[in-house]
Amino acid sequence: MANDASTVFDLVILGGGSGGYAAALRGAQLGLDVALIEKNKLGGTCLHNGCIPTKALLHAGEVADQAREAEQFGVKASFEGIDIKAVHKYKDDVISGLYKGLQGLVASRKVTYIEGHGHLSSPTSVDVDGRRVEGRHVLLATGSVPKSLPGLEIDGNRIISSDHALTLDRVPESAIILGGGVIGVEFASAWKSFGTDVTVIEGLKHLVPVEDENSSKLLERAFRKRGIKFNLGTFFQSAEYTDNGVKVTLADGKTFEAEVLLVAIGRGPVSAGLGYEEQGVAMDRGYVLVDEYMRTNVPTISAVGDLVPTLQLAHVGFAEGILVAERLAGLKTVPIDYDGVPRVTYCHPEVASVGITEAKAKEIYGADKVVALKYNLAGNGKSKILKTAGEIKLVQVKDGAVVGVHMVGDRMGEQVGEAQLIYNWEALPAEVAQLIHAHPTQNEALGEAHLALAGKPLHSHD
Repeated sequence: MANDASTVFDLVILGGGSGGYAAALRGAQLGLDVALIEKNKLGGTCLHNGCIPTKALLHAGEVADQAREAEQFGVKASFEGIDIKAVHKYKDDVISGLYKGLQGLVASRKVTYIEGHGHLSSPTSVDVDGRRVEGRHVLLATGSVPKSLPGLEIDGNRIISSDHALTLDRVPESAIILGGGVIGVEFASAWKSFGTDVTVIEGLKHLVPVEDENSSKLLERAFRKRGIKFNLGTFFQSAEYTDNGVKVTLADGKTFEAEVLLVAIGRGPVSAGLGYEEQGVAMDRGYVLVDEYMRTNVPTISAVGDLVPTLQLAHVGFAEGILVAERLAGLKTVPIDYDGVPRVTYCHPEVASVGITEAKAKEIYGADKVVALKYNLAGNGKSKILKTAGEIKLVQVKDGAVVGVHMVGDRMGEQVGEAQLIYNWEALPAEVAQLIHAHPTQNEALGEAHLALAGKPLHSHD
């Protein structure tokens, strides 16, 4: 198989999602000759089947809720229903604009873009539909797809994945969502706003189980208030078609019925049949194993994004891709502190966090060395104006830095930027308390929480 390229590329990237295209853009910027291979659309899951389209649906749902609730703000409005075709057009227009912009970026950086199905053919080459693309280094960035469970077949009809849910041609009257993690609660939130009767099934004891338990409980309280039902602590056993939909049976024999079943138990790596194991790449349950610099056990191969067992977040893929490009270009690189990555679940209300949970902090430092403080948004003027409820919880090592910031409430995702600076710069509460936060803003709540933790609360009780 001939190499059509006139020269060997410095970097060949298999996969054009968040991690892959970030590495391509940064590598080209640093003078590397880069080839980027993608079988579907540039931008990958995040742009086309994940972050962007789901947030568009959630925003449409937010607008619907605002129309329903306008009267409480003294505004006369009527809600006449959801035009799902128009919602999809809005969503697709957002995607299309970003897609065109990304295509232009890749072209402007002189990245060689190759469309086709790639297969790792050696430690330094990828075969793409009959063409061999050679590189001094290969970056694997083939991403992930929705997972299911043994015996549970996702058919795209009544039993669907998040991919199907994003293009569903109707608003279901009722839905069971299997999985109470990020994907599950975001769809639960959007569909409830659209008018769907939603039940979430989560085998663990809380919704968003990787978050601080306080955040989970606050979200559960908010979901109850919104009429979103959920069953916690019992695992799925089986699903079967009924005359009108799907029946789900849990391990304890409890059953639930709805029009559709959304399987939202997470995403698994895309690695099967791509030649990774044949070339000696170390793997575990389909994931490619890497060190802190994203290097595999094969010296000429790195891997990033959902393909590796790190946080499955687009911004983590960006960071990992940039790290690889800078390392290959000879720059000094620093491993990613995954605890310092901001995490946001965009349901209503939003759940945002950075750092470690109170439970994890006690495990690391000892229960007597950990201080936790909760600041209720009821004391925040802008949150009152928005009529949102929630809390900011700070976790501190006694007499030391803040090691966790956990927030629940509308628009809390927009506050996580300062929170990540607080964590990553190992700020002391007194240092943050000295900063003046604009009034009235929700951001001010972060400042007030640190004032309280520093022993000088303003709009909160001691």
